[in-house]
Amino acid sequence: MTNAFYVQSILSFAVSLAAAALSIVFLPVDGWIRAFLALALLYVVTSAFSLAKCIRDRQEAASVISRVDQARLDKFLAEHDLLASR
Repeated sequence: MTNAFYVQSILSFAVSLAAAALSIVFLPVDGWIRAFLALALLYVVTSAFSLAKCIRDRQEAASVISRVDQARLDKFLAEHDLLASR
């Protein structure tokens, strides 16, 4: 991931969150409805962060398992080199 992509992702998130928040603030409805929508927006944002973290953790765990399996295979092949024993 490049720095430009990282900055673009942060700015995109900030702009989308600001647009949603401003649309809730300027919506011509009662305060209770605004509060409900703001709470729903907060829930969506925190759920998105939680989902992204779960996906990242699962990918990291899979890569660790893959590296361990590869190391075991390399060790097995090094110990049982059929060409060297002839």
